[in-house]
Amino acid sequence: MANSTISYLWRDHRAAQGFRSGVSLHSHTNQSKETLDFLAGIGNQYPVSRPLLARMERKSKANYGVQLDFAASYWTPPMTPRLAFDLESRQIEKLDMAPMVSLSDHDNINAPMLLRTVPSARHIPVSVEWSAPYGGVQSFHLGIHNLPSEKAVGWMLALEDYTANPSDKRLTEILVALNDEPNVLVVFNHPLWDLYLIGKEKHEFLVNEFLQKNGAFLHALELNGLRNWDENRAVRRLAEQWNMLLISGGDRHGVEPNANINLTNASCFTEFVHEIRRERKSRVLFMPQYAEPWKHRLLQSTLDAIRNYPDFPQGSRTWDERAYHPDANGVIRPLSELWPQGRPPRAIALTIGLVQLLGSGVVSGGLRLAWNDANQLRLALGEQEA
Repeated sequence: MANSTISYLWRDHRAAQGFRSGVSLHSHTNQSKETLDFLAGIGNQYPVSRPLLARMERKSKANYGVQLDFAASYWTPPMTPRLAFDLESRQIEKLDMAPMVSLSDHDNINAPMLLRTVPSARHIPVSVEWSAPYGGVQSFHLGIHNLPSEKAVGWMLALEDYTANPSDKRLTEILVALNDEPNVLVVFNHPLWDLYLIGKEKHEFLVNEFLQKNGAFLHALELNGLRNWDENRAVRRLAEQWNMLLISGGDRHGVEPNANINLTNASCFTEFVHEIRRERKSRVLFMPQYAEPWKHRLLQSTLDAIRNYPDFPQGSRTWDERAYHPDANGVIRPLSELWPQGRPPRAIALTIGLVQLLGSGVVSGGLRLAWNDANQLRLALGEQEA
């Protein structure tokens, strides 16, 4: 029987007392390639934006000889693996608990492998957020934590091969094999987020079909720290329907630490995995930042992505050093190397400036008040047990 409990630090300041460790799951570093393909989808979803995108494509080709390719473009979060690890660790240490941090970038294990050379992080689990194609129209994000070090590269090759050649049968075979690894934790991340905008009804059908085929090989469903109250409540109902555990997952991309963690008395990550898999026991703690209005938090995360960080390492300081696009020869390069005269075109600079203006004190405070929904908070506080 699944035994998940949910608590909220802003309601109970002692919620973490009596626990040995706090676990930060699912956060991203500058090793994570975040697709810009959604920009092309905006033109299809919102007809009013099509002329603007078409104009950008014409100007890019005419002025710079570069054909806009959103599918090949991507951006990376600002924080290096070390900065991200320290950020998540500090939040947990402030609660007088030992931190366990599992960084899971999209489809690569670079961050944990790099951090294992740092003494303070040498025990970090080897983890990844795998984008697994499903149903021909959707991809499900699976958090795969604590891969065996000696097999991690081989596992990544297997996941990459499936992504290039997906099939339902092969996906089940991979999940069965991962489940056979006794110390590996497999989490269905933000299961009710319709990433490819295929429609709520179709997405939920695919989710339930996927769980019917593979739920026995998954160890928990994620309550996502960057998704809204309604979606997380629906995930709770989904977990009840399938008798599955709920687990935390902050999904941090910016500089705000994860908005939820797991509480445990385990002394190492492998012990925590056993607690989830064998004891089927999970204790999720939502941090105070989750009580902030959701739209305001999304704005802040966006601002984190386009803000400049002069104290960060070279290559992570400006937003256009962290966004990538093929050049005229098809070579992927930072946008900062593609701008004429070394600065972005006026229209792009103006757009970035307008978004940054939304984060200014007066404007940001006004938006926060406008987006505040006390009823959502009240409903959340009524759900103590999951």
